[in-house]
Amino acid sequence: MLTPVVRTLLLVNGLVFLAELAYARPLIDWLALWPYGLFPSSTLQAGPATFWPWQIVTYAFLHGSALHLFLNMYALWLFGTRLEYIWGGRRFTFYYLGCAIGAALTQLVVSEIALLQGGVAYPVLGASGGVFGLLLAFGLLFPETRLLLLFPPIPIKAKWFVLGYGAIELFAGVTGTTEGVAHFAHLGGMLTGWALLRFGRDGRRRR
Repeated sequence: MLTPVVRTLLLVNGLVFLAELAYARPLIDWLALWPYGLFPSSTLQAGPATFWPWQIVTYAFLHGSALHLFLNMYALWLFGTRLEYIWGGRRFTFYYLGCAIGAALTQLVVSEIALLQGGVAYPVLGASGGVFGLLLAFGLLFPETRLLLLFPPIPIKAKWFVLGYGAIELFAGVTGTTEGVAHFAHLGGMLTGWALLRFGRDGRRRR
């Protein structure tokens, strides 16, 4: 079953990816999340592109490959439909976009630190920041639900999947493994999701 907002997000992401096939360079230049460039560096892989405020949202609708798109959209469907069903479309949209924006802001900070230390900063694209926020919410709300992983195809409880995935992302981000993946953006999406759940409407009601 597809809920309305999830269906719309799947459709928009798919259409944008088709547009990328024909107009990749201008779309990435204008819509991907580029480093702010507070500390100019010769290692900034920006070319003619630069940071614009709208990129903290638009980057989440671009993807680097068909596999990248499939994995993010599969996770959006897997976790998002159930969350939208219990939250409603308005709250789900606010939460998803909030996590994507939180992930973008985290990545901007990390990029500036990398540039300051003489590292390399690249543009970021993909729905993973919002998806990781959904993953966290699903794990907190349905901790005992068993998920069937794609790789490897084994069942695992949602709470352990969230903890394990978060630990892997933190390790990969700190050690710099899996170059080209915005690990801290993923963690930023999860942290933003936790804050929205903790201090949002339901969090205030529990307190």
